[in-house]
Amino acid sequence: MKKRPFGLVAIVFYKSFAALLLMVTSITLLLTLKNYQTLEVFSDNYALEGKSIIIDWLLNKVLNLNPRTLAFSGIGTGVYAIVTGIEAVGLWYQKRWAHVLVLGLVGISIPPEIYELIRGISPVKILVFLLNLGVFGYLFQNFPKHRK
Repeated sequence: MKKRPFGLVAIVFYKSFAALLLMVTSITLLLTLKNYQTLEVFSDNYALEGKSIIIDWLLNKVLNLNPRTLAFSGIGTGVYAIVTGIEAVGLWYQKRWAHVLVLGLVGISIPPEIYELIRGISPVKILVFLLNLGVFGYLFQNFPKHRK
């Protein structure tokens, strides 16, 4: 078995974890869409009113979304999860196309992340920015040479 560099393994783990989170988010959004009326009734009859600020906030946010927005978000997130999973598998097998794909997608995400940091700094924004910058730098520096 071929030994993989630690940096590559770390990126594959990061991409796999991101794909898993995106897929869970996609499924949650699509289930929310499917059960939208049930959620509205639950919100109206919520017996623990005021007991859980987080649940109240989350229900309020979801119910204020248009069902079409929920559907679009759920499908879009699912597609992005699949692409991220494909990136992870391609990197694991050290495929050149996977390097190009990740470099392209991470590269185009960096300017919007900088914009978001300018609008307001948060620990999550900084972490994601630094992780993506590290992934981009590592893959750019270790770009695979042409192989037959």
